[in-house]
Amino acid sequence: MNSYELLYILNNDLADEAKDAVVEKLNAVVTGNGGTVDSVDKWGTRRLAYPINYKNEGYYVLINFTAPATLPEELERVMRINQDSVIRFLIVKR
Repeated sequence: MNSYELLYILNNDLADEAKDAVVEKLNAVVTGNGGTVDSVDKWGTRRLAYPINYKNEGYYVLINFTAPATLPEELERVMRINQDSVIRFLIVKR
């Protein structure tokens, strides 16, 4: 089991319930594939360094989790499917 850090930016135009639903969905992907979520840190709305898809603000979320080595690939696949909700993401092995 490896320790990972996932930082992703959600579309700020989403409702609060939709943002929470995306966070819960990604947490469920981690736990459903044999991983454990260590912490979830919602940074909130912040200004982007540069416009992405004509958006200047995004909702940042940081997740620390422990999982098998195959899980980051599955997380990337799920986030690419949800391109209208997840603007950018980065997974780093700690």
